Order: sequence, then structure tokens, then C-alpha cells
Amino acid sequence: QVHLAESGGGLVQPGGSLRLSCAASGSFSSINNMGWYRQRPGRQRELIAHITSSGSTYYPGSVQGRFTISRDNAKNTVFLEMNSLEVADTAVYYCYSHILAVAGGRWNDYWGQGTQVTVSS
Repeated sequence: QVHLAESGGGLVQPGGSLRLSCAASGSFSSINNMGWYRQRPGRQRELIAHITSSGSTYYPGSVQGRFTISRDNAKNTVFLEMNSLEVADTAVYYCYSHILAVAGGRWNDYWGQGTQVTVSS
């Protein structure tokens, strides 16, 4: 069993900052790519940050320069630092990881349960 646990969501004013964390636990051998999606009300889930095992990152234009993804491989954790938050960033944020599980010996994508981020004055 592999489990991703998210933390760090909440309510913040426009212009503020939040830091999300997502820790992987369970029986696995390796973690490859990690990242974050979000789902805004009435919209499809969208990729907002991605980081490879070597540390290469990707961001879409909507968050480029405001959001920063990082990872701590020793703690199997991925982070998302969000600055200059806007009302349009209000969404449920989901982390994901591409993990080699011990059971079955296969690579699979695993998802966190989601954490609500609300940007409002």
C-alpha cells in the first residue's frame, strides 16, 4: 500500500502565501516524478507544477514566477510554495507521485486526497 498525505491548505488573503506539503508513505522502492494539480470550481483538473527525480521543473504560464515546486527525496516529500496568491488560485490542490510499489513491482501514479486553498479578502 502506498499513501500520499497532503497538508498546508487553508484560507489566505490575495497577495498572501501558502506552502503545501505531500508525503509518500508505505511499501515502495522508488519515486520518479512528483507534482501538483488543482481543480477550480466548474473546471477540469489542471497541472500546475511538476518535478522530476533529478529536479527539473515545469510550470504553466498561469503560475510561473509565483509558485515553486521542490522535493526532499530523503523524506519522500514534495512541496509547493505559492506566493502572490490570487482569487483565481482558489481550488482543491492534489499532489501526485509516480511510484514503484513493492507489491506487484509496477510503476503507478498515486494521488493525495486533496487540500482546499481559498484566496479571499
